[in-house]
Amino acid sequence: REDVTFDLKQVYDKAGITFHQAKAISIHPEGSKDNESPFVTVEFTDEARAGQEEALTYDYLINATGPKLNFNATEGLGPDNGYTVSVCTAKHALEANEKLHEQIEAMKNGEQRTFVIGTGHGMCTCQGAAFEYTYNVDHTLREAGVRDKARIIWISNEYELGDFGMGGVHIKRGGYVTNAKTFSESLMVERDIEWITRAHVNKVEPGKIHYELLDGSMGELEFDFSMLIPPFAGVGLQAFDKKGEDITGNLFAPNGFLKVDGDYTPRPYEEWSAEDWPKTYQNPTYKNLFAIGIAFAPPHPISKPMKSTNGTPISPTPPRTGMPSAAMAVNVAKSIRDMLNGAEKPTHHASMAEMGAACIASTGSHFIRGSAVSMAVYPVVPDYVKYPAYGRDLNLTTGEVGLAGHWMKYMLHYTFMYQSKMKPGWSYMPD
Repeated sequence: REDVTFDLKQVYDKAGITFHQAKAISIHPEGSKDNESPFVTVEFTDEARAGQEEALTYDYLINATGPKLNFNATEGLGPDNGYTVSVCTAKHALEANEKLHEQIEAMKNGEQRTFVIGTGHGMCTCQGAAFEYTYNVDHTLREAGVRDKARIIWISNEYELGDFGMGGVHIKRGGYVTNAKTFSESLMVERDIEWITRAHVNKVEPGKIHYELLDGSMGELEFDFSMLIPPFAGVGLQAFDKKGEDITGNLFAPNGFLKVDGDYTPRPYEEWSAEDWPKTYQNPTYKNLFAIGIAFAPPHPISKPMKSTNGTPISPTPPRTGMPSAAMAVNVAKSIRDMLNGAEKPTHHASMAEMGAACIASTGSHFIRGSAVSMAVYPVVPDYVKYPAYGRDLNLTTGEVGLAGHWMKYMLHYTFMYQSKMKPGWSYMPD
């Protein structure tokens, strides 16, 4: 844990930024009867002021809260009140690692074990995190010499393997165009990993997962160890106008994410457009309010929405982490800088339909025997007007797997931590 976490206050102090260890409770974009300035109500979480509330006024506000890990969306999901582990926080990951090694010890004693990894709800995003974890578990079991004692099963709400909430991708390889389904299936077959797609996990009991498929059928999976990603939701911020009346429904989408300059007009999948996606991340009503990363409300999914014959939604929600989040943050910061200097509106754009993203997913963490999948996608949101065949530029959409990818990921880890701590030269490093 010490390798991947650090005290935020000392970093912000170095940059001359006032830091409060607190959680936001409500946004008051018009102020109140007693306060003319817009403000955010926060509740302090540090030891000195835990539980105390304060109104922090602002000229500009950026909502960059990230997600709420909505384990409660599926009965029995999660490490706190359920029967599965998680890797979504440092604490969760440590607990998951301890339980993984308990299973390894049992296998060393000759016992068979079943591992189920994937998504814990039909509307999950962040399939990539579970995908990566699956292969690292496989690699860890091989390194421990117990892979023959393990059955590994991937379960996902994706229509096909390799969807990743982006509707899948196509890659040029060896003179042919290969889709992500073929690419992902080959990785799993090579490592003897089974898979179940088009699945909504509706309940988890001790040692048993209940799920529903798109065709309406129900299934059960017994497990000894399971890591399922929860669905994401907004963190539960409320909003009030100057009179104190609740305007949460106006400011936020039903899932709790903040509405920005996207086109939220409901329309069928066939009428979706790259132009629907936000460019400036500015709220259309309150021009000094922005949202970036997971915190902004996407206008619609990227993958085609699906429902089972029982009416249960089973399809991925859009990914908005990693490189896209960084691009949004940089461009919103530049827009606010220019607005402070007199610009009437945001000056920088960062539409996910106009940006690329690179991702390196570990498939075995070892400096000599490790490997990683290195992928680049452009654009993140397909644009079938510019790229009619596949929605993306195949010259800029690539995928490879190998040891070099692991080395690159290893370097990125250390570079990211170095930059996050604002060490010398950090601002010259690319995001």
